[in-house]
Amino acid sequence: MYRTHTCGELRASHVGQSVTLSGWVNRRRDHGGVAFFDLRDRSGVVQITINPDLPKEILDTVADVRFEWVLQIEGLAQKRPAGMENPKMATGDVEIIAKRITVLNPAKTLPFMISSDADLPDEHMRLKYRYLDLRRERLTNNMVLRHKVVKFMRDYLDKQGFIEIETPIMFKATPEGARDYLVPSRLFPGQFYALPQSPQQLKQLLMVSGMDKYFQIARCFRDEDLRGDRQPEFTQLDLEMSFVHRDDVLDLVEGLFTEMIPAVAPHKKLLSKPWKKIAYREAMEKYGTDKPDLRFGMELQDVSDIFANSEFKVFQGALSAGGVIKCIVAPKSADMSRKEVDALTEVAKVLGAKGMPTLAVSSEGVKGSASKFVSASELESLKAKINFVEGDLILFATDTKAIANKVLGGLRVWFRDKLNLADKDLMAFAWIVDFPFFAFNEETQTWESEHHPFTMPKLEDLPKFETNPGEVLSDAYDMVCNGYEMASGSIRIHRRDVQMKMFQMLGLSDEEIKTKFGHMLEAFEYGAPPHGGMAPGIDRLVMLLADEPNIREVIAFPKNQAGRDVMADAPSEVEAKQLKELKIKFE
Repeated sequence: MYRTHTCGELRASHVGQSVTLSGWVNRRRDHGGVAFFDLRDRSGVVQITINPDLPKEILDTVADVRFEWVLQIEGLAQKRPAGMENPKMATGDVEIIAKRITVLNPAKTLPFMISSDADLPDEHMRLKYRYLDLRRERLTNNMVLRHKVVKFMRDYLDKQGFIEIETPIMFKATPEGARDYLVPSRLFPGQFYALPQSPQQLKQLLMVSGMDKYFQIARCFRDEDLRGDRQPEFTQLDLEMSFVHRDDVLDLVEGLFTEMIPAVAPHKKLLSKPWKKIAYREAMEKYGTDKPDLRFGMELQDVSDIFANSEFKVFQGALSAGGVIKCIVAPKSADMSRKEVDALTEVAKVLGAKGMPTLAVSSEGVKGSASKFVSASELESLKAKINFVEGDLILFATDTKAIANKVLGGLRVWFRDKLNLADKDLMAFAWIVDFPFFAFNEETQTWESEHHPFTMPKLEDLPKFETNPGEVLSDAYDMVCNGYEMASGSIRIHRRDVQMKMFQMLGLSDEEIKTKFGHMLEAFEYGAPPHGGMAPGIDRLVMLLADEPNIREVIAFPKNQAGRDVMADAPSEVEAKQLKELKIKFE
């Protein structure tokens, strides 16, 4: 037996017991003939005391031991001397007096220290030696937290009558918004499977089969450009329900998250219960984004009416061109220097602005680039509408509504981070609903689905499909939290006629529809029930719960920002024999 106890479980109640531990040397200290090891395993750390009265062969072994050696310790648990307790350690009341030490495996000098988060190397080095990086307490805790989240999800959904069903990893290539990862077939040269971007079609087919409450901890794959909250392969809680309306799905998921978060991350607080429901257009108008951070104010304000007769050419020009004048109020920012405001203006320009008029409210009056052009009556009306106070900085965007919203939405987030306006322990969940069903592609002059092509439109909007597609609303919904999209879902199309109409609106020919989606259309003819679902992202959720800056910190073996596995050096070339078997040639 390698161990009778884990390192982290030992407490004062174990005093007097003989124990056997196995783990890694986290720290070593030598004091006048007495040596101390901090022995670590996944459960925690405990102090090992090596007295000089041990046999010489054991002391000789101890003399060679270095960081991260794997040891087995046999000894006696005893209470630490008074005043020597360590309140920073869960095991800080006890120590193990070593009687026997066995080296299970020595270790080379590590490429970086893992006993603390201080002096860590760059991410490339950490990912190259990810098996070492994972030994760090912070990442170990992240993996444990991830486990707790997934376990809670499984247990909760089981109690709600759901069953877990695995769907294929190799499926048919179909358009779902991103590029597919393709898998060539050896048995059918020139033909390919696709790794699933999501189990969307398969879970709908499960509803047709009568599996009315399905879930899966699903691995998904999307060949798209990466960022901090994206990976080419990711994990989501995929779920689908039959005989439901929108709010049935939202209530289930909201209940799951409302119970789960205090259970797995008690330091986190929920902004509101029940969660807010915000229409897509309202979210864009108030926050400049459909994934708003609700932990702070600074809502976008339309002040076009106040400046309808303005003599300020910038304001006048925007309104004459059919645009708007909108603003946000940045608290306690009126003292920003000219240099800082100029730098912020460049941020606004990157977001799409041509410029950024400002008003700085100080004890000496109103200053800023727009101050000379704003009349006393306009200023009075502005204060009545947006309620600014001394010390505030007012920033304007003057352009089309879409650009103004984007610019101010981006500046809102910029000030959030600069001024620490958001409580990091607050989880501000909300539902974004009533999305447009179609988006018009100016480049191709065609209509595209705003979500995926299996989303049900609002039934009352079906007559608008051909007459006014831009006004059709979808029965889709997003779950957002702290500025991130956490999940996307919808009530699905379950009628063949509606699904055909959708494909035709997207410009697909009858042949394309049959080739790509014939199996779905046929299934809808055999008694498909009304159904809907969604797929909360697990990686992103754990990232927020763990207060990590990106999802790579909560995935055991992530890809880097270039999509490479730097530990195994993948993707990599394969043998010519494998390519020949697959009938693949490179020009």
